[in-house]
Amino acid sequence: MSKKQDSFYFQNFIACAEYSCQAAQLLKDVIENFDVAALPQKLDEIHEVEHAADVKKHELLNTLAKAFITPIEREDIIQVSQNMDDITDKIEDVLIKIYYNRVTTIRDDVPAFLDLLIRCCQEVRQLMEEFADFKRSKQIHPHIVQINTLEEEADKLFIDSMYRLHDACKDPLEVIAWREIYAYLEKCMDTCEHVADTVESTMMKNS
Repeated sequence: MSKKQDSFYFQNFIACAEYSCQAAQLLKDVIENFDVAALPQKLDEIHEVEHAADVKKHELLNTLAKAFITPIEREDIIQVSQNMDDITDKIEDVLIKIYYNRVTTIRDDVPAFLDLLIRCCQEVRQLMEEFADFKRSKQIHPHIVQINTLEEEADKLFIDSMYRLHDACKDPLEVIAWREIYAYLEKCMDTCEHVADTVESTMMKNS
């Protein structure tokens, strides 16, 4: 296989990571400038990003289906691609949950989630930028560790947020809505960790 063809897969991963960063930033902007009336437009905007990421994933799968030799094992390429796509999907899902649960005010701890998410997506993008050179790169492991650390911080924030929600909120419908939103914010971080874990296992199998 040519170096150009090898590079295609890793460049595709980088592009998908960039889309997740865009989606995370868009979600943060929505939260920081929260306007219920603007939510339908913001849903369209984030769906455009998610759709662009889907197109990239399908380009990769179409190329993979025709490839005879691949730079890493096929199942690893598919798994990384799927995990990358899951990040953007879950970020879009957060905004969808906010919309259909008819949220009118944002809870105080949500911006902290989004700061962690943006940092985690940026780490994933940097990880993807190093991935093509995984046999020599000295930066991959630190990115994996940092992603795992951010996910652990998000887990703690999730527990604390759920505790405060059940302690202070007396409206059962509001509790149900925010339980779902918090769960999807936490899932966003989990999917970033899944990418890191898959890259780590891929390195071990292909080294």
